[in-house]
Amino acid sequence: MHGTIESAAKLDALRERANSLPLEQYDPGDPELFRTDTFWPYFDRLRREDPVHYCKDSMFGPYWSVTRYNDIMEIETNHAVFSSASSLGGITIRDIDPDLRRESFISMDPPRHAAQRKTVAPMFTPTHLDNLALNIRKRSAECLDNLPRGEVFDWVDRVSIELTTQMLAVLFDFPWEDRRKLTRWSDIATTIPGPDGLVATEDERQAELTECAGYFARLWKERIAQPPKSDLLSMMAHGAATRDMDAKNFLGNLVLLIVGGNDTTRNTMSGSLHALSQHPEQYRKLRENPALLDSFVPEVIRWQTPLAHMRRTALADFEFRGKEIKKGDKVVMWYVSGNRDEEAIEKPYDFIIDRARPRTHLSFGFGIHRCVGLRLAELQLKIIWEEILKRFDHIDVVGEPKRVYSSFVKGLEELPVKIAA
Repeated sequence: MHGTIESAAKLDALRERANSLPLEQYDPGDPELFRTDTFWPYFDRLRREDPVHYCKDSMFGPYWSVTRYNDIMEIETNHAVFSSASSLGGITIRDIDPDLRRESFISMDPPRHAAQRKTVAPMFTPTHLDNLALNIRKRSAECLDNLPRGEVFDWVDRVSIELTTQMLAVLFDFPWEDRRKLTRWSDIATTIPGPDGLVATEDERQAELTECAGYFARLWKERIAQPPKSDLLSMMAHGAATRDMDAKNFLGNLVLLIVGGNDTTRNTMSGSLHALSQHPEQYRKLRENPALLDSFVPEVIRWQTPLAHMRRTALADFEFRGKEIKKGDKVVMWYVSGNRDEEAIEKPYDFIIDRARPRTHLSFGFGIHRCVGLRLAELQLKIIWEEILKRFDHIDVVGEPKRVYSSFVKGLEELPVKIAA
């Protein structure tokens, strides 16, 4: 949004609106603010004036917003007071009907959390990642070599979705010809039902998630009957902490791994190209020195912040920064705001691919719930850009991106691009 006179004028108008609205009327979790990319000035003001903010009324009910980097770290690591448990509402601002809540290791508290997480952790060891890297490079090369030249196409669909979905299929050893089902289930898992949405009603959403559970249950039966292999499903089928999961926990962990492996990487792949198109001097710097990919990758992940927030529920009354958080209150940690906190990150609104400390960001979370697949996400992003830089002098973004209607998944639905013939 920074750069042109037009966008500067738009930004000023947004700031004016955000600054003139009384703070008690703030609802920073409104998905429309994210769809229109107009939430930034709201968080800027909250960090300045009301870093622990209470919203009394929203489409998600009342909630607290924690907006500063260091405050988020504090909430994130205080498991005695702030719970991730799915039985209390889990990790998103949106509450799920209690009958439909499904446990996963990200929506569990210690000590149960560690045992289930440990089951899938071997997928992300350095040795395993080295093996995956060969596969990622081969598929990235094929995908890029098949892109059209001299015509407009959607980068999100042709590159970001295709490559992340292929990767997921590999991680689960999922039937290749059905791999786009994984994309669909990931989108369904996080979508807000509505007339213009992917599904119109919550019942439709649940029906598709039930289909996902049924499909994976068949694969699970196959894996249990086979000797242990190195895919995620086999690891869980044979893991002591996961082999006896109930149906809800099973689907909960599947959805977590699908969304974790899909949405975040997909949105940073799209966001990386969009960011470079807005910052041509950084694009030039990267082309001249591809070694900068090591700092470019974490900077993109900070810049995009593919998941805008995580939520906790207070287990007890707790005073935090002078505010009285009550037992049962919903507390939303806005990663997207922490990643623009001037007190923690120098020039946070500048996209700087050779930043001195690019890993200072909250996009992967912090503490015990830090993203288990973060190294794989970074690896995928690094390899795709190594392959892009070998092939194309420049990829032009030729229109505005279409953004996801969500204050949880912060992503691009479409990004029109063109590669010179």
